[in-house]
Amino acid sequence: MFKKILILSFLVCFCLLCVVPVQAQSELKVLSTSTEVSFPYAVIFKLSAQSNAKITEIRLQYSVEQTGFASVVNEAYVQFSPSTKVDTQWNWDLVKIGGLPPGTVIEYQWIIVDASGDRLKTSSAKVSFDDNRFSWRTLTEGKVTIYWYNGTQSFAQEIMQSTQSSLARLSENTGASIKKPVRLYLYGSQTDLLSSMIFPQDWTGGVTFTRYNCIAINISSFNLEWGKGAIAHELTHLIIGQVTLNPYNDIPVWLNEGLAMYNQGTIDSSFITYLNLAIERNTLISASSLASPFSTDTNKALLSYAESYSIVDFLISTYGKDKMSDLLDTFRQGSTYNRALQKVYGFDMDGLNTIWQTALKASTTAALFPNVRGF
Repeated sequence: MFKKILILSFLVCFCLLCVVPVQAQSELKVLSTSTEVSFPYAVIFKLSAQSNAKITEIRLQYSVEQTGFASVVNEAYVQFSPSTKVDTQWNWDLVKIGGLPPGTVIEYQWIIVDASGDRLKTSSAKVSFDDNRFSWRTLTEGKVTIYWYNGTQSFAQEIMQSTQSSLARLSENTGASIKKPVRLYLYGSQTDLLSSMIFPQDWTGGVTFTRYNCIAINISSFNLEWGKGAIAHELTHLIIGQVTLNPYNDIPVWLNEGLAMYNQGTIDSSFITYLNLAIERNTLISASSLASPFSTDTNKALLSYAESYSIVDFLISTYGKDKMSDLLDTFRQGSTYNRALQKVYGFDMDGLNTIWQTALKASTTAALFPNVRGF
């Protein structure tokens, strides 16, 4: 009898040991995700998710594709009422950051947590921040893509031919060549262009988004010749930015603006007037001063552009194109202004100022500005 009781007790204990509590499996899942672009003001990210436990936390991680030295991931905590099923959205207000250029690619993913502690991270998705107010047509050649909606195919082809010529001219004169694909958005009117930006200046005819490899500009058949020169100018800024990008220093403003003017091929004769007047009055701005952003005074700004062109033309015509290529490469390594000039040319900023102004005052206007409209 005792043995039977012992065996029975053993079986009961064995059964009790074999009973394993079964925890309910979480059913945390995403039902749908979507995005809505409200150009140029916002991007709306939408999410629908559910679980058998209340969803308590939702975050959106997002990043913008741009040229830089580190991958920056932003994170937004979404406000919502905890529930087993959540339909919510997060509105990225671009007014707060000054906006993004058209065609910018945004990568994002959702992170969702429920009350049971389960966590779900969605796969990365991408959305293009397109200016969908217009029916864009595209033309691509090499690493350049033109977007336009106003004008014929031949209009875009003429712009592309001019763009490719300016790239070839820049490479020939400086050794700088396009590194990353470039987007050119041709708006059919200034009103359309201004409405593509947040807080634009009324006089804006075009803008270069260097870190995004994008140019937005007002060009139509009515201002085609101006547009070709403007693209050559802005494209030079973009390409020079690509080839000299470093985490330490920018290049001097006179070099950046001077190269852009030099690569236009022709410049307006009004710059001669400002340059000659400054020589006559002995009021030339020094190269060191021109290394910083130009004055907001119109007369001083125009003189600054004229002098910048003159300095670049002096360096290329006197010391050759290879030296200019070496100078850009030295700046790419993060060199200071004085060290870069000293390494490539053997003089610093003050030395450049003395040598250039001496040559400037000794030369004729026609020699200084060989490609001037109306000279």
